[in-house]
Amino acid sequence: MKFKCNQSVLTKALNIVSKAVTSRTTIPILKGILLEVSEEGILKMSSSDLDITIEETLEVEEAVSGSIVVQSKLFGDIIRKLPNADVTVSLEDNNVNIKCMNSQFSIIGLSADEFPSIKNMEEKEDAIVFDKQILKDMIRKTSFAASVDESKGVITGILMELLHDSVNMVAIDGYRMAITRENMINKEEKNVIISAKIMNEISKILSEASEDTEDLKIILNEKRAIFIIGNIKVVLRLLDGEFIKYRDVLPKESKIQVRVNKHDLMESIERASLLSKEGKNNLIKLSIKDTIITITSKSEEGNVREEIIVTKDGEDLDIGFNAKYVLDVLKSIEDEEIYMYFNTSITPCLVKPVEGNAFEYLILPVRITSN
Repeated sequence: MKFKCNQSVLTKALNIVSKAVTSRTTIPILKGILLEVSEEGILKMSSSDLDITIEETLEVEEAVSGSIVVQSKLFGDIIRKLPNADVTVSLEDNNVNIKCMNSQFSIIGLSADEFPSIKNMEEKEDAIVFDKQILKDMIRKTSFAASVDESKGVITGILMELLHDSVNMVAIDGYRMAITRENMINKEEKNVIISAKIMNEISKILSEASEDTEDLKIILNEKRAIFIIGNIKVVLRLLDGEFIKYRDVLPKESKIQVRVNKHDLMESIERASLLSKEGKNNLIKLSIKDTIITITSKSEEGNVREEIIVTKDGEDLDIGFNAKYVLDVLKSIEDEEIYMYFNTSITPCLVKPVEGNAFEYLILPVRITSN
């Protein structure tokens, strides 16, 4: 095996492929990256933690076919530290020789036969074509609301709902729920659940992928999904199980409707949370009265009071929230103004756009003691 490639090109590809390498595994081969060179001058690099597999192909020079597994961290560190010039990588027995200008390394490789077999789905299946930026935005607007507790099963994932005229993504962790929607014509209706952690890695790959690649293809079956981004292929395992019937959780009506400037609300809660963090549960209190929302928080270190002018329909209300949960929602919204819907001090708050249905967020309140 042998190939020659520019150092910066190789480094960029390694940064992407290494995202599937896990340090937590007890299987040494999974800490490696598989290098495969074809006679046609194509280098394919692959990594896998068995839940996600990432492959990237590069055109290389001086190609001699062959394959080897290199330790991801060591090989990556070497390539990144080399000067920006052509790098020649060759295999002699199980030693991988790396040469670049005046630098020369020799590291031990592992047999490619030990690397897990990557059984891709048939790419002839119908692919969904997705705008790269839209998918990144949908992941950003939902992934924070997925559970990080691995014992919680499917709610550690994001539900991807393909409907005839739209794509919905939903995440829920028991304290808040995020829903984002995009108009898209789909040939068939299908629901899949993808780990939020893996979706965040997909988002990073989309950021690092070539700017020439505006669209990506997604191929789905019952067990796996393939994301194809230019010359990068990500194969991932879908989560098994039935997602929460999230539509049943959404309130059907509300007694109180508040229209508020999102930026003003976010800044006020950020200031109030400076003191709420010192408390036991990051608690802030919203007192909605007439055309004013008063935000208060207090701890042993002191107290804070903020006021925002709003438009309100319905009765007055005092309600408490974990400041972080509200801020996570507000930071994911780009709209200038939003609607907040309330019923009682112990029922969830629903956040929606002023126009359309591009997103919905549900935030559970925290019980507050009356003073």
